[in-house]
Amino acid sequence: MSGVEEISNESLEVKEDKEFAIESEDHIEDDYFLDPTRYIFFRDRKEWADLEPVAQDDGPNPVVKIAYSEKFSDVYDYFRALLKNDERSDRAFALTADAIELNAANYTVWHYRRVLLQALSKDLREEMRYITAIIEEQPKNYQVWHHRRMVVEWLNDPAEELEFIADILSQDAKNYHAWQHRQWVIQEYKLWDNELEFVESLLEEDVRNNSAWNQRHFVISHTTGFYDPAIVEREIQYCLIQIKKAPHNESAWNYLKGMLQDQGLSSPPGLLERILELKETHCSSYLLAFLFDCYEDVLENSNKKENMSEGDRKEPLRKALEICQLLAQEKDTIRKEYWLFLGRSLKNKCCGPSEPSDEPSGQQELS
Repeated sequence: MSGVEEISNESLEVKEDKEFAIESEDHIEDDYFLDPTRYIFFRDRKEWADLEPVAQDDGPNPVVKIAYSEKFSDVYDYFRALLKNDERSDRAFALTADAIELNAANYTVWHYRRVLLQALSKDLREEMRYITAIIEEQPKNYQVWHHRRMVVEWLNDPAEELEFIADILSQDAKNYHAWQHRQWVIQEYKLWDNELEFVESLLEEDVRNNSAWNQRHFVISHTTGFYDPAIVEREIQYCLIQIKKAPHNESAWNYLKGMLQDQGLSSPPGLLERILELKETHCSSYLLAFLFDCYEDVLENSNKKENMSEGDRKEPLRKALEICQLLAQEKDTIRKEYWLFLGRSLKNKCCGPSEPSDEPSGQQELS
């Protein structure tokens, strides 16, 4: 009798276990219908029962183990399982959205999503709307900007890009990722028209927007270049107007120096004289630094001219050394040693090394 009773009891326990499991699943579904926003773990979903989750392997002795939330571990355990099996299905595509919601900077998830987009022939326009929503939420996420570039390439349609980027830049005019994408779109699809006007509108809003200055240089460098004297003169005039608005704005001076670096700062006719005139009313450390570079350029060019007298060489050197002193003693004292060093270096280059002095370097005269 005891053997029969044991078998009966075991059968009863198995039956109860099955009933409990069914009841638990019913509770999960009931809870969902009561609260559709309640998250159900993938491990508790019937349609995922065929997949064995792959836990993250941090090695036997992780130095600093990240305390992932239960939801995060659940989603990424199933993501790794999909990746391991190279599954290309609608459920895999849907799971990538869950993974991106938890960590939109995970490059592997975005790559897998692109594989699925092509394998499943998904609607790329719908994907663009999805990307737009994420960028608006996370505008400085590199991975999503790269994903957008790939989808634009597949569509071969940049029609919405410039307006979209302009909207993102209206929120942060110095967003590096937005500017990088804009430069790619413009260069890839030859959308140079009206870009200078767009840049000028940004500089009207904020003349210190170094990103807009950089974009101006990018556009001109890839279109007309800075070889035509008329273009150079136009840009010089534009810079001088902007400098008068904000004399201590380094961006305009960097742009002016950058556009002239190949031909020489002292090469444009009358530029040195205009800078000296500006010095009387809008002097700044950046203006003086530009003047020093101009005089250094004059000296370098004079060394190439055989008919230039020694007196002609001494005058720009004297002026350059005066500027170094002015910067070191008054206009840029925090970099005093730097300017004194530049002055000594220029003097040694032009006149040969001078006798060493017992005075501290900061007190040595440059004349």
